[in-house]
Amino acid sequence: MDPSKEIIKSTTLLLEIASLLMVSGANTIRVNLNIKRFADSLGYSASFFISQKSLIMTLYKEDSLESCTRVKNIPGLAINFAAISAISKISWEALKNNWKPNKITEEIKKIKQLKRYPQIIVTIAVSFAGAGFCNIFKGDYLNMLVSFVSTFIGLLVLQWTHRKNFNVYLRIFIGSLVASSIASIGVKLNIGAKPSTALATSVLYLVPGVPLINSFTDLMDNNIINGLVRFTTGSMMVLAIALGLFVSMIIFNLN
Repeated sequence: MDPSKEIIKSTTLLLEIASLLMVSGANTIRVNLNIKRFADSLGYSASFFISQKSLIMTLYKEDSLESCTRVKNIPGLAINFAAISAISKISWEALKNNWKPNKITEEIKKIKQLKRYPQIIVTIAVSFAGAGFCNIFKGDYLNMLVSFVSTFIGLLVLQWTHRKNFNVYLRIFIGSLVASSIASIGVKLNIGAKPSTALATSVLYLVPGVPLINSFTDLMDNNIINGLVRFTTGSMMVLAIALGLFVSMIIFNLN
């Protein structure tokens, strides 16, 4: 293959892998380490800038003047820890066996095609988790039922707004408002021993754990810009959750 075409192909491939890692919820240091292993396996050095919205990568060889710089926009977050783990595993295999671009591309395609749990199964599991949190906070079985139903319906609404391409913060606000409104009905009707626990746990499914945890790890790894951006994003999500809960409490006149 023409060396110029080969380096362009390799740069495009590594940008695709980095984008997939970012979308799946990887922190900055993990993206850096994985891309470095892939670049080493291909015989290149990689220098790139990672932000929440775009990637800028330059691929080059130390003993050559030839280089390639490409920019790629990053799609919205779609958490997939299985993809992150699979990419990490094949990066080590690629480094060990000096995989060529075609082999890496083939493995990445397999990762993209990994089946995810059906949406209804995820929705039910998350709703059970909400009910479990309600039990941890001393809610009885009726409170757990209210928490389960409010989480289930709130998550269905969140998924619907996602399909309709609503703004991410508006989606979270609507999901919080719907879930907390259903739980507020339980408070007004005094369902269970501690109806307030169902209200408090009805919105926990929206808590942005991945952005907040990644912001901390990025800051600890001295990736200050990404850490601050992720912290700000997580804080905005928390604000949207709180606003939805606040509005529902006003609507139902709850203290």
